[in-house]
Amino acid sequence: MEFKHPEDCAVARDTLLLVEKCSHCFSWYDIESGERLRSVQLPDFPHEFVTDRAERHAYVGHYGVETSGHVGKGGHSLLQIDIRTSELVRSIDLSPFNRIHGLQMDRQDRLYALSEEKSTLLVLEQPAMDTAPCRAVPSGGIKSHLFALTQDGQTAFCMNLLSHTVTKVRPWDPLFAPVVCHPGQKPEGYCLSADEKTLFVSNRWSNTLSAIDTGTMEVRYSTASRDDVTRIYRSAAGHLFTSNYGDRSISVVDPETLNETAYLKLDDRAIALTFHPSKALAFISLDSDRVAVLDIDRLKILRFIETQKEPDVSKVVVLR
Repeated sequence: MEFKHPEDCAVARDTLLLVEKCSHCFSWYDIESGERLRSVQLPDFPHEFVTDRAERHAYVGHYGVETSGHVGKGGHSLLQIDIRTSELVRSIDLSPFNRIHGLQMDRQDRLYALSEEKSTLLVLEQPAMDTAPCRAVPSGGIKSHLFALTQDGQTAFCMNLLSHTVTKVRPWDPLFAPVVCHPGQKPEGYCLSADEKTLFVSNRWSNTLSAIDTGTMEVRYSTASRDDVTRIYRSAAGHLFTSNYGDRSISVVDPETLNETAYLKLDDRAIALTFHPSKALAFISLDSDRVAVLDIDRLKILRFIETQKEPDVSKVVVLR
């Protein structure tokens, strides 16, 4: 198959950027046709990625092992990719910090990366040029896997898989002591409310969802979820979607109560979900090596995009 660079296309096209962690690459897919346009080979088992506001560069964390349940030292790098030229620009060595997983960027394009092994949040103030982190703060938990970040970058909320805690840290305040909350067993998925006053968390082993007051770090309310709820996402309209890995399903839940309001049974397990920036569509990465295109208004699968092995985190961008 002959692959095309996205910038070679005469007209703008919706493009799905996708990490395929067991094919060890970063790929571009045309959303309309499902065609794979290009892939860049990466070190084994890349996981999460973020892009800058201009969508010029993607930064991929080199986790280095297949899942959080696999042992091993893992990777210690950030991989910088030019989205339009489809080139791996460079690898940023973050040693001795390893198993790089959770990634976020604030509204100033400062990059935050979480070392799961060292339970440390790292900051690169100018990621396009920095060769090392400019600061690091302890997460205050153990096996820190993912984190939520306020838009100004002043506050982060770490999901700590082994201590079963969520911790509030301030990356730019070296004297701030982490504030700890215990919402349930194995908190992993997260999303912030639009006003950033509430942190929604999915607790995989408890099979619960929790709403945490970000000011006090107290659990406001919790409710039962479906089996093995791995992630929770907020749409532009404010609806909450959960991926239920054990139940092979997607749920829509009320942010005021966390009770389920709609449900979609899937044939496969949902790994990750992302929303289209302007259309009522979501893209669900599945463990059958496909991405489902979901009409979020009707909660109906429209079609599938065939992928390589283990599609994971994705993002929609418009490229020419």
